[in-house]
Amino acid sequence: MDFLSYVNEHKERILERTKALLRFPSMLDHFDPNSATPFGEPIDAALRWFLKLAHDDGFVTKNIEGYAGHIEIGEGEELLGILCHLDVVPPGDGWSHDPFDPVVKDDKLFARGAMDDKGPTMAAYMALLFLKELGVTFDKRVRLILGTDEETAWRGIHEYFKVEEMPTFGFAPDASFPLIYGEKGLYSFDLEGSFQDDALIEFYCGERYNVVPDYAECILAVDLEEPFKQFLSYHGFAGDVKGNKYKVYGKNAHAMTPHLGVNAGFILAQFLNEHLDNPYLKFIQEKLAFDPYAEKLGLELYDEETKHLTLNAGIFRYNKEQVLIGLNIRYPRTYAFKDSEEKITKKAKKYGLSYHFKNNMPPHYTDPNDPLVKTLLEVYQDYTQDVQSQPFTIGGGTYARALDKGVAFGMMMPGRKDVAHQADEHLFLEDLFLGTAIYMEAIYRLTRG
Repeated sequence: MDFLSYVNEHKERILERTKALLRFPSMLDHFDPNSATPFGEPIDAALRWFLKLAHDDGFVTKNIEGYAGHIEIGEGEELLGILCHLDVVPPGDGWSHDPFDPVVKDDKLFARGAMDDKGPTMAAYMALLFLKELGVTFDKRVRLILGTDEETAWRGIHEYFKVEEMPTFGFAPDASFPLIYGEKGLYSFDLEGSFQDDALIEFYCGERYNVVPDYAECILAVDLEEPFKQFLSYHGFAGDVKGNKYKVYGKNAHAMTPHLGVNAGFILAQFLNEHLDNPYLKFIQEKLAFDPYAEKLGLELYDEETKHLTLNAGIFRYNKEQVLIGLNIRYPRTYAFKDSEEKITKKAKKYGLSYHFKNNMPPHYTDPNDPLVKTLLEVYQDYTQDVQSQPFTIGGGTYARALDKGVAFGMMMPGRKDVAHQADEHLFLEDLFLGTAIYMEAIYRLTRG
């Protein structure tokens, strides 16, 4: 069957439905396990909208009490899972357009979630719908599983698999082509303390462990306005000061590639360390600042298959109620977890900070010679004629790791700039349409007897 031609005949349907999904500001509002909307109304509204859309299109749907949902078609004992997510990170500053009012410009679709993960989610759904419209039968069941908490703690997908069947195999359309067969371990922890400083009243930066923060501010009881302006000018950093509030601006990036961002917390701590004697600031400067591979903490690690360990300092809080640094590590399969915990604890203690474990997701790995990998790679190559790009590993965490056997499959094309979690996040329209056809072919081949 000529799936790409069918997709090209229905481009407007794909685009309009993608835009509709992107309009939901589906950021985590709060988490309340006793609520009918455990992650808040915006995420729940997106989930309910999507499940109603699929129900109206003739699919079997199920809502798992607001934690997740699925869309199903096909028959058979084996189950193909396609794991997607509807939540997004906060938009941050620096957008050229309203991040939740999708805009097409220069053949790109701009909106928060366009690439991560609403655009790919809709491409996978439309692929399933188009196969249904073409009368394709499935020798296996197919479930498009919709997660709601991927950008924070994965509580939605964990709850889903407490009550629902684990797919036989599957993929997550939430990364890059041609295919990702391995993902580093994801590990978050806090360093907390209790300090008194007559000069530093407050230090605030960042909202998420998995985002390089692009804004930081502090409130001071001393006047450092002139040296602050000189610091900004000398280093070429952006910032301003009004009264006793000092602000600096960096650049967002995903925590799996912290070297692509500029951490605003590091900038502000660097300046303050030149004028204040504070162990919180000293720790940031001496053990964290501008060190994406955690060499200052003595955690540097590299292996040929999963590459460098990376470190992101995503959250900084310093005030009367709380002193905290929230950190996220992406580690290779060879990481000695307990030994490294002890090393972090000892170094933090010297600065009056205590270690507090948050969460850990072990590395995920599927043999690159597995038939699942080979089939998906063949599909990608058939549709792109790209035989140079090869399957690889990443430091990101996709829903593929929630599967016993799964990989990440698209939708960013090789050579494209990764704009996930950044201002003006966008998806090339040609990638949206080609990706839909690739997913059609992948689902078709994976569900043959």
